[in-house]
Amino acid sequence: QGSAIGLPADEIVSSTATTTYVSAGDAGANNFSALKHFIIAQSRCHIFGFLHISSIGLAGYPVGECLNIDYCDVDLAAKTMAENRDVLLGIKVRQSRNIVGSNGFNPLKRAITAAERSGTKARVMVHIGDVPGNLGELFDLLRPGDIVAHIFSGRGNNVVQDGRVIPEAFEAKKRGVIMEVAHGAGSFDYAVAEPAIQQGLLPDCISSDIHGQSANTPGKPFLPWVMSKFWNMGFTLEQVVALATINPARVIGRIEKLGTLQVGAPADVSVFEIVEGSVKFVDTRNNF
Repeated sequence: QGSAIGLPADEIVSSTATTTYVSAGDAGANNFSALKHFIIAQSRCHIFGFLHISSIGLAGYPVGECLNIDYCDVDLAAKTMAENRDVLLGIKVRQSRNIVGSNGFNPLKRAITAAERSGTKARVMVHIGDVPGNLGELFDLLRPGDIVAHIFSGRGNNVVQDGRVIPEAFEAKKRGVIMEVAHGAGSFDYAVAEPAIQQGLLPDCISSDIHGQSANTPGKPFLPWVMSKFWNMGFTLEQVVALATINPARVIGRIEKLGTLQVGAPADVSVFEIVEGSVKFVDTRNNF
């Protein structure tokens, strides 16, 4: 909810097995108040968010929200971030050609400036996939704690180029940039994920990027399904669970003991049954 392709969090719990959600840029400064008061405040689930650097968020989807750079209002985003740090984790920007047009990395640079100007130690989450310009330069802009969403995207200008992970991605990870799966409808490619993982570029968080379009794609990016894909790729069950629970909870950093089963932790528990059988796990480019 809260954007052109949003889904109601409480209604999809049975499919996602998720009790804490993060809205990754559904709303910008102009429509965040509606998201906070009409959706977040009325949800039984925990919902946190990243404020879109574009003041319209995804309200204009599928038209690129950063095609007009005037929507990327630094002061307005910084003010909104500062006033809503109880639910906002940072600033979001989508850096694909069809979204930023001729504006290059300017939306990302404005997102970083807004995060710093807010005085909240806000993270920046950047969506990659067919990024204009040099992808390595994008990684070089990111600060420790910032997040790269769709790290294994195969939409073009990928982290794996000529069979090798670009060095800037490794350098970014070393300085604390967080690598997030964010599977979605078109952002997880085995042809990128497998060589990247083999070469040591491991994800820090497994996330689904579930929304009104991705839910109906062959990749089935519901969180249990995405977790199963990584288990099938050779990660241990313990690793997969941590990547979907403890690690994201640390990134959120708002609720003590979230993502754990410690005494005193929130009673947000999903119980799974492991079912073995013949399954075809499909990525977003119909590879399996």
